[in-house]
Amino acid sequence: MAPSAFKNFLVTFLMPEKCYERFFVNFHMNGACLRFVMNRVMGFLILLDTFLAQLPQLLKILWRRSADGLSLTSALLQLYAFSCPVVYAIAHHFPLFAWGERLITLSQTAAIVFLIVYYRGQTLTGILFLLAFGGAVFLLASYAAAAVVSAMQASSLPALIASKVFQAGTNHSNDSTGQLSSLSVLLSWAGSLGFIFVSLQETGNWLATVSHTLSACLSCVLLAQVLCPDATKKKSE
Repeated sequence: MAPSAFKNFLVTFLMPEKCYERFFVNFHMNGACLRFVMNRVMGFLILLDTFLAQLPQLLKILWRRSADGLSLTSALLQLYAFSCPVVYAIAHHFPLFAWGERLITLSQTAAIVFLIVYYRGQTLTGILFLLAFGGAVFLLASYAAAAVVSAMQASSLPALIASKVFQAGTNHSNDSTGQLSSLSVLLSWAGSLGFIFVSLQETGNWLATVSHTLSACLSCVLLAQVLCPDATKKKSE
């Protein structure tokens, strides 16, 4: 039963049956099958990043009832970065199923920004900001020139990279990661790996590859700060 369940899982989610036969019956490492499996795995990592990366951070803030240690500048840059694909998709009249996951990520990030402001005792400011932000997204998606929308889309990845720089800097200054979620950082790192693979295999765009590599490296820095807090504590002592 166990081998059968293992085979069913692999054939259902990772590879066609002919690749399973080559790997686990004939013990032959076929190049085409390896690429197929890597594409599946990296695509899965990208989906995890897109759908779930922000959720652990949001839940941790709600559970701890605190946003201590989270950089508002970093969160705002993330909000901008995640809004760009949404504005681009709406402006180009893409069907909802093609970008709906981006809307989920954007909503989660907007909630994180609000909670950071809320736990700083500025509830009204947070509410007004969300209203203004929603209005700005609607206006940009509906009336902005195509060049502006394209420029926003191109700037989304640099904004995401900058957000990680600001959060890493905040961690270093505070000698603590506060309420930063290690799972969110890990999912972001995994998604960056997936995007690196896709950019190498499909687009061949060296700039995109370098940008995603930098993003993955910064996620590693954040992950190290979360998982190894003693290093920064010893420095402060």
